[in-house]
Amino acid sequence: MKLHYYPETDSLYIDLSTSPSSDSKEISEGLVADYDDQGRIVGLDIQHASKSLDLSKIETEHLPLPISA
Repeated sequence: MKLHYYPETDSLYIDLSTSPSSDSKEISEGLVADYDDQGRIVGLDIQHASKSLDLSKIETEHLPLPISA
């Protein structure tokens, strides 16, 4: 998963997959979901992100990350 912020459009894109997008649907005002050709969600675009989100920090909880020795 990758987060991309684009200041020129004030949008935050959340990449959920490496599959290319083949379809997009606005699922709520300012929230666009991208889907691959199998209908699986591959990303989310949040428009006007700085007006609706706190972009000053990112927190994660309970991610299943491998622990390296």
